[in-house]
Amino acid sequence: MKNLPPEERPYEKCLKYGPSRLTDAELLAVIIRTGSKGTKALSLAKDILKLSGAPNGLLGLHRLSVNDLMQVKGVGKVKAIQIKCMTEFSRRIAKAGAADELCFSQPETIARYYMEDFRHLGQEQMLLMMLNTKNKLLGEQIISKGTVNASLISPREIFLEALHYHAVSIVLIHNHPSGDPSPSKDDLRITKRIQEAGSMLGIGLLDHIILGDRSYVSLRERKILLG
Repeated sequence: MKNLPPEERPYEKCLKYGPSRLTDAELLAVIIRTGSKGTKALSLAKDILKLSGAPNGLLGLHRLSVNDLMQVKGVGKVKAIQIKCMTEFSRRIAKAGAADELCFSQPETIARYYMEDFRHLGQEQMLLMMLNTKNKLLGEQIISKGTVNASLISPREIFLEALHYHAVSIVLIHNHPSGDPSPSKDDLRITKRIQEAGSMLGIGLLDHIILGDRSYVSLRERKILLG
C-alpha cells in the first residue's frame, strides 16, 4: 500500500478522517495488515470480499470457514483465523449492546439480542428459551437444525426440556436464511401444536419469533399466537 498516495492509504485515511470513512475493503486491509508476495493487502481484501458471494461482502464473511478463506491466493491459516476472529468479535459487540435491554415480554428486544447469532446462518435453527414466573431466562437449547418442519419437531422433546428446567413459560425463536421473516405454513403449524401441548402441561408459549436479515416477526404481535 506504500505505492498509493498518502490520502488513499487505509491507515493514513483512518487517522485523518476516522474509520467510518474507510470502505469495507480498506477496513479489512487494515485488519489483515499485509498481503502476500505480489499481492497488496487492499487487493487481497477485495478478493476476500468477492469470495463471500454476498452483495454486501462483509455480511458474507460470517458464513465463510477458515478453509473457505484459505482458497483465496495470499490467505494462509493465520490470516483466515484473524478474519474469523474479527467476525466473531463484531457479533459479540452487537449482542453485548442488546443485552442490557433484553426483556422477554418485549419481542423487539429479543429479536435484537439474538439477531447476530441467527441472521448469518446458512440453515434454519430453532432455539427454545425457558423462563420462570418472573420471565427470567432459566436456560436455552437449540432444538432443531436444518429445515424447521412441523413433522420433525416434537412437542414432547420441547416440554421434557422445559420441565427439566422447571420452566413456567417458553419462547421459540428461529431464523429464515432467506432474510424474509414472514411465517410459513409449517411455522404456523408448529406454533399451534406447541401451544396446545403447553396448555395441557401448564407451560405457556409466550411467543414464537422469526428472524430475518435485520427484521423479525413476532407471532404474538401479529395476533397469530393468542392466549
